[in-house]
Amino acid sequence: MRVIGGEFGSRKLKAPGRLAMRPTSDRLRETLFNVLGAAIDDSLFIDLYAGTGAIGIEALSRGAREAIFVEMHPAAVRLIRENLESLKIASRVELIATDAERALGLLARRKLLADFIFLDPPYDRDEERLQILELLDESHLVAPSGIVIVEHSVKAELPERFDHLELSRLLEQGDAALSFYRLALAA
Repeated sequence: MRVIGGEFGSRKLKAPGRLAMRPTSDRLRETLFNVLGAAIDDSLFIDLYAGTGAIGIEALSRGAREAIFVEMHPAAVRLIRENLESLKIASRVELIATDAERALGLLARRKLLADFIFLDPPYDRDEERLQILELLDESHLVAPSGIVIVEHSVKAELPERFDHLELSRLLEQGDAALSFYRLALAA
């Protein structure tokens, strides 16, 4: 596993090893950040279900001003810390070691506005994925021009519209898909 582009391009990241994780593939990560392009510059990026931290680290490498990593599993939290320490970027990050729902509540109370929120729960947790999307839809965490990106199995069907968020793009690559949500114009 490696950082694809930007400041830390080609730097190796520690992989999950024996941890039961499914990290986002290098190819899908590259596709994601090619789509986001220059919009990542000076952004606040939230990486929910961060796993190895590869997505948030890629955002930092490509110019995000800050990344917030949310991960509840202690072994994965250690792995994220090790990856961040190896790149010496601790000053630009926050690591919240709790579940996504609790972390979103903490962040909402701080009145943060995220430019990008990436969520990648295990593919078999459709209910949890939907619950987090509904929480994001009800919260004020998504900046006016912000994007919520959901990685999921191509077999999973996500709603096209919530009260405030609407699907703006769907990318499929192999058995993985990325759904991009924006605030609806007529929300």
